[in-house]
Amino acid sequence: MPLRLCWACSNWRTGIKACRAAQSGLIAGGEGGMPLPATEEGQPALQDPEASQAGMHPDGVCHRRRIDSRMPRSREPRLYERSSLGNEEWNPWEGDEKNEQIASQERYETNLQMLKNMKSQQEQTDLKVQIWGKAAIGLYLWQHILEGLLEPADVTAQWREGSIKGGKTHFSFITGPAIVPGYFSVEADNVVLVLNGREEAKITYATQWLHYAQTLIQTRKLRHVAIVLLGSEQCNNEWIHPYLKRHGGFVELLFVVYDCTWVNEEDIFQWPLGVATYRNFPMVEPNWSMLRSPRSYLCNFLGTLHKNSSRENLMEVLKQDGLDKLCWIAAREQWQPQETNESFRIYQDALLQSDLTLCPVGVNTECYRIYEACSYGSVPVVEDVMTPGKCGNSSIYHSAPLQLLKTMGAPFIFIKNWEELPAVLEKEKNMSLQEKIQRRKRLIEWYRHFKAQMRHKFIYSLENSFLLNDKGG
Repeated sequence: MPLRLCWACSNWRTGIKACRAAQSGLIAGGEGGMPLPATEEGQPALQDPEASQAGMHPDGVCHRRRIDSRMPRSREPRLYERSSLGNEEWNPWEGDEKNEQIASQERYETNLQMLKNMKSQQEQTDLKVQIWGKAAIGLYLWQHILEGLLEPADVTAQWREGSIKGGKTHFSFITGPAIVPGYFSVEADNVVLVLNGREEAKITYATQWLHYAQTLIQTRKLRHVAIVLLGSEQCNNEWIHPYLKRHGGFVELLFVVYDCTWVNEEDIFQWPLGVATYRNFPMVEPNWSMLRSPRSYLCNFLGTLHKNSSRENLMEVLKQDGLDKLCWIAAREQWQPQETNESFRIYQDALLQSDLTLCPVGVNTECYRIYEACSYGSVPVVEDVMTPGKCGNSSIYHSAPLQLLKTMGAPFIFIKNWEELPAVLEKEKNMSLQEKIQRRKRLIEWYRHFKAQMRHKFIYSLENSFLLNDKGG
């Protein structure tokens, strides 16, 4: 078979091997005198141009080809020089591999840029919301619902603040007597204003804040405003109508306490009353003893007896058959807005040492006692009756009173009349400790879930409204 030199013989090492083979007589024209194989054209194979690139002379003698530096180098010598630097043979796929490396680098840089763009877009869609806490329920929102911290910890401080991230929103919170209109830094385009609208004097103060916020909107220092409102216990909240966007105002969202008939789950939402933060009711962390220890009392009621109220009926029922001996009862004739350290400690002990907490109606069915009992795993026994006023069913909910709690599946005991209480307490007597432990766990877990759901609703509603309006939706 004729011997042909491949293009790879441009590698000078391969060429030298061929030279040595020729000198050994393995190729015609060498010392062995073997006939030189001919090509199809009848010419010696060694005269192939490729052979001369390997340093082979037609006479069969090896010569190292000298390259004139003045002559332009062809593509082949460049390959020769590259391959001669190492011990590896020339790689015919080297060009493809280099192209793949370049393509891979380009893909990496493209993906990196995409990630940067996504991060930039994410940062652009994030909200910054400042909450102005000008009512005590602002502390329930911040500490119990959003689970934010405040500095300083001193509850009597003139200025307290904190910040957290929730969802896509960066929240900052300020509260305290030093927070007055025009004398603090507005640090966000979006504001949630927490106000008290329970009585006339509170409403006057609340409108001052609304006018200040309106001025900031008009001067383009604010873009969006939402309100968390401690409403009237009789649901007389018409004073805020002109400020709502649906009535030509600037307030986009309203979260209102009590069974307001305006609730539509679009721009008006019912908000929980929560615990009495104005009396410094704490964040309560459940522990082993709270969940599993036997409790000394079947029930408790520590509160004010209003004249001609159902609370007087409750006292009469408890005195029957000595039921008041099974419960921790401490009634007073006069309401006290502030607790002493001693009275507050007694109240907390009563919640912790009772399986049930009796929750008679006051001016409204919803009261702080309901949420405070949940904090300690003491099941609320709620008087499920409507109180006088304008509160009631909305277009969304049809289970007033306490339609928010009922909709969320509150594991309470609801009664229509305190005459039902003896049967409830009789059932309590027959419950085992294990049954009561399981009930406490369900109640505390429900309350934890309830607060998480309210947190989600609050954040989602702000983001859905503020971001959508920014996009012109």
